Amino acid sequence: MNENSLPFKQILPVLFIVFIDTMGLTIIVPMLPFYILAFDASPSAVGMLIVSYALAQLLFAPILGRLSDRFGRKPVLVISQVGTFSSLLLLAFAWALPILFLARTLDGITGANLSTVQSAMSDMTKPQTRAKGLGLVGAAYGMGFVIGPILGGLALRLGDNNYSAPALLAAGFAFLSIMLTTFLFRETLPQEKRGVTKRAYGNVQRFFAGLQSPQVRPIFILLFAAQFVFAMFTSTFALFTLNRLGFNSVNNSFFFGLFGVVLILIQGVFIGRLVQRVGEYRLIVMSFVLTFVGYGMAMFTPQQVVPWYSETAMIAELSQQGATLNQLSLLPSEADSGIGALIFVVIGLLPGPIGYALQLPTLNTLLTKRVQPTEIGQALGISAASVGAGSVLGPLLGGWLFEQFAPWAPFAINAFLSLVLVLMVILLRSSLIPRITSTPSMSTTTSA
Repeated sequence: MNENSLPFKQILPVLFIVFIDTMGLTIIVPMLPFYILAFDASPSAVGMLIVSYALAQLLFAPILGRLSDRFGRKPVLVISQVGTFSSLLLLAFAWALPILFLARTLDGITGANLSTVQSAMSDMTKPQTRAKGLGLVGAAYGMGFVIGPILGGLALRLGDNNYSAPALLAAGFAFLSIMLTTFLFRETLPQEKRGVTKRAYGNVQRFFAGLQSPQVRPIFILLFAAQFVFAMFTSTFALFTLNRLGFNSVNNSFFFGLFGVVLILIQGVFIGRLVQRVGEYRLIVMSFVLTFVGYGMAMFTPQQVVPWYSETAMIAELSQQGATLNQLSLLPSEADSGIGALIFVVIGLLPGPIGYALQLPTLNTLLTKRVQPTEIGQALGISAASVGAGSVLGPLLGGWLFEQFAPWAPFAINAFLSLVLVLMVILLRSSLIPRITSTPSMSTTTSA
């Protein structure tokens, strides 16, 4: 086999599992803001619901990442999928707002699916093919991101906009993922390559120690920042399109599918070629420039509802939980309708998701080249925790900005932060050059 080729027979089951997992997840993500509004909660509460998942993942992802280094990828992957399945059933039958938070927290505690799969992909690839391998993981994620929201939208439509329908469908895919992992996935980390440690799992102290490691600290900071910006965007996007375009949960489900198309094209087709041609560093600079342009344009989206918007139908959809709907001020008027604003937001926003699609796989590729092979799972676990930290703080700020200032306020802050990150990457250039050989141990460095 050519040294620049991937072992497709080995990685195909892994990619299929990522696809099924992501499809189940993205079935419910677009409708969650509407689900919480149906319980008469505020935009800030929408951010808090997203935070409940992200905070749990922040605390537990490093632990599960280290467990996968110690006991192998397969058992950790199965445990995380069982947790996802249970949380989706709880979400489907939620009867009160606290149950929604409990369901999302449970999923966050066991939500190490993607980081464990990234570790497995790193096990099966060489340094020179790792960007392509992780890019394919992103492409499989993107395919799930395309099909999942569409299936969620269809489930909502067929279920008369009952928010339990997509949750039950997602639970079915989570169960399928458990079966695929149990019977098709082969362990990628042999016994002799598993890390030896006095403790079988990591903890929050080890997470913060990992951030002190000089050879990987800049990458963790950028991972956090990239996700912080993206999480602020995604946590308020459904409310933004509701207020500006009159989108309901079905419309947003299909719109989220467009983000998946971007992920497929960037991470499945272009990222390997881009890394080889321009290098990781230039690609990171380019990605933050793109997010600056996309979010900067989106903040100027005018308020013009789509022609099919109905304020009466939107109120009926949100009233299914019997709420008094104190958030009716979010709903736009039917006075001005057309497709001009829709076209504006699609074209103007597009560079933002493109930039984000470039960021995580490129930064994670750099990360795997700067740690020992036995520490890849731990490093990617800390990477997932860094992303989780961004996912915690981003929605908190986004929901607060949306509620206290204006629907466009989160986009304005995102554009500003993206510009700051461009300057930061330029200043950190010497710390972002890959080091494939003679990499010091992350554990040794952090114990100093």
